Amino acid sequence: MKTAMPEWISEENGPTSADPSANVTGQAQPVRGVVRPRHVLDVLRLVRRARAKGIPLYPFSTGLNHGYGSRSPVTPDNLLVDLSALQHIRVSTRSRDGAALPVVEIGPGVTQGMLYDFLERHHPEYTFNVTGAARATSIIGNALDRGVGYLGPRKEDLFGLVAVTGEGRLFRSGFRRLRRSPLSHSHPYGLGPMVDGLFFQGNFGLVVSACFRLVPKRPVRVALSLALHRAADLPQFLDELARCKSEGLIGSVTHIANQARTHVSMAYGITRYLETECGFSAEQAERETARALRVVAPGEWTSLGGIFGNAGQVKASVREVRARLGRIARVRVISDESLARDYTVCHAGRRLPLLRANAAAIAAVRPLHGLALGIPTDVAIDNLLWRFGRPQLGAAKLDASDCGLMFINPALPMDGALVTRVVAQLEAVAREYGHTLYITINIETPTSLVAVINLLFQRSDPAATARARQCADALLACLHRHGLELYRARADTMETLIKRDPRYWQTVGELKRVFDPDGIIAPGRYAPAQDWIEARAAGQAA
Repeated sequence: MKTAMPEWISEENGPTSADPSANVTGQAQPVRGVVRPRHVLDVLRLVRRARAKGIPLYPFSTGLNHGYGSRSPVTPDNLLVDLSALQHIRVSTRSRDGAALPVVEIGPGVTQGMLYDFLERHHPEYTFNVTGAARATSIIGNALDRGVGYLGPRKEDLFGLVAVTGEGRLFRSGFRRLRRSPLSHSHPYGLGPMVDGLFFQGNFGLVVSACFRLVPKRPVRVALSLALHRAADLPQFLDELARCKSEGLIGSVTHIANQARTHVSMAYGITRYLETECGFSAEQAERETARALRVVAPGEWTSLGGIFGNAGQVKASVREVRARLGRIARVRVISDESLARDYTVCHAGRRLPLLRANAAAIAAVRPLHGLALGIPTDVAIDNLLWRFGRPQLGAAKLDASDCGLMFINPALPMDGALVTRVVAQLEAVAREYGHTLYITINIETPTSLVAVINLLFQRSDPAATARARQCADALLACLHRHGLELYRARADTMETLIKRDPRYWQTVGELKRVFDPDGIIAPGRYAPAQDWIEARAAGQAA
C-alpha cells in the first residue's frame, strides 16, 4: 500500500513499486518517493525530520550500483535519498608552494567521468584508481561498497569521511575533524580508533564528503596480457601471478577472465568495427565476430595487468614475468604505441580475414587497455546494452533495458588449486540451471583474491528471471559449503547473510544503535533491521 508523502518531502521522480523492471537484478522494493538534497545542510535537516517522524531513509550516490540492486532498498517503504547533487571537487594543496597534493575532497555525486575530466583539465600529472563500471558511477558510492579498481581496492583510496549519522549529527573521521589543519586532507588514519571503517559496507549514516587519493602518472605505463595455453595449468597460473603481485612485479590488480567473460567483453567492439569500418551487415558481423573471437581469443583463461615505472623498471618487470610464465602462457606487452602501430597495419589489410580479425580485436581492446591506465569508459555497460538489444541507451540507463544481471562476488583464498576446484563447481551448478558464468578472478592485493561472477538473463522473461534467482541462490550455497563468503553483496541477499552468522551481526547492530538509535538509515543493509535486533534482545532477556 502506498504511503502518503509528508509535506516536507519533494517527490521529484515519483514513488516506485516492486516492479522487477526497476533494476537489472529483477528485484526491487516499494518506496515512499525520492528526495534530492542539494547541500549538506539539507541532508542534516532531512535526517532530523525523518528521525522525528520515524521514516526510514535509503541513500544512494548516483544509483548505478548495477547487479547489486542499483538504488533499491533492502526493506520496503524507505524514502530514497539521492545524493548526486553533492558534486564538489576540491584539490588539496601544500600551503608553502601551492602545489597540488595527490588528494581530492569530493562529494558522493562526483563520478569517475567528472573526476577524470577535471584532472585532465587542471592536474594532468595525476590519475586515479578507476573501475570497469561506467563513467557516471559514483566514486564514493563504489568505494563505500568496497569496489575494486584496476589499481586495488577502492577502500584504500578513501579516508577523512564527513557523514550525517542517524542521530542527525555531522561526524568527521580521522583528522578531518581538525577542519583547517594541514593534516585533515593528508593523514589517512587520525588518532585513536579508525571509526571511518564502520561506514564502509555500513548503514550508520550518509557520507556527504570524503578525501580520495590520486595517483601520480608514471613515465612508462604498459598492460601485460597473458593467455594460458592449457586450462589444466590454471592453478599454477594463479599462484605464479599472485607471486608476481606480492613481489611488486605487477603493480595493478591482475584480472584473470574465463573465455566466456573475455568473449562477451570483446564482442560489441569487434561487431561495431566490422559494421562501421568494413561495411558488414548485422548478420554478417555476427558470424564474423564469432570467427574472429576463435582466432584472437582461443584460450580458456586470459589475464590483464598493468606495469608502471620508469623504462628500466618496466623492462625488468616484463622480463621477469616472461621468465616465470612464458612456458605456460603467451605473454604480450600492450602500450598505446603498440596498439596504434598494430591497428594501422591490420586495418590497412582488413580485406584479409586474419588481419581483419586482429584489427577488430584491437578496436575492442583499446578501451579496456585505457582502464588499466586510469581512463574510465562505458564499454562494459555498452556491451550489455548491445547484447540485450538497446545499444541506443546511454550507460546510465542500463536499468531501463531488458538486461538481467546479478553479481555473485566471493572472496577467495590465495590458493590456485582450491580456487580452480571452486570455480569448476560453480560452473557445474550454473549448468544445472542452463546458465553460463562470466567469471573474472582478481588478484587485488598481495594476500587476497576476489571473483566477479556475472549471471546474465532476459529480464522480460519471468521464467528466466526466476531460474536466474534460483541459480544465484544455489551458487551462494555452493560457496558457503566451501566455507567461503561474499566480499560484496546484493540487496536481496542481506537477510540470508545475516541469518548465517547472527552473533556477529548482532554486534554490528549494537554498534549501529550508537550512531543510528532509531534504525532509520538503510535498514537491513549490511546490518540487521531494527526489529530483528529488538527481537533477539527480547529473546535473550527472556
